[in-house]
Amino acid sequence: MVEMIPLFGPIPGGMEMMVILLIAVLLFGANKIPKLARSTGEAMGEFKKGRQEIEEELQEAQSEVNPTSGTDGVADPKEVRETDTVSETDTDASEA
Repeated sequence: MVEMIPLFGPIPGGMEMMVILLIAVLLFGANKIPKLARSTGEAMGEFKKGRQEIEEELQEAQSEVNPTSGTDGVADPKEVRETDTVSETDTDASEA
């Protein structure tokens, strides 16, 4: 069985959350907390939207490199070797 280790230590319980909320109210004021939460939510939404656009661009780029026909835009090594060999024999024959 694998033991899960939390990244930031134990998750605060009810009393700890109340203390954190009280400190937040004292620091920011009761009027600013909803605005802060709203702007944080909007920022998270923009981040998710940007991440999704980047993922779509990467998928499009990958599909352009790897089309459904099975070729990935890279020449087959066998074909490269055959053409190299043919070109070497052609130059030898033309020199003689």
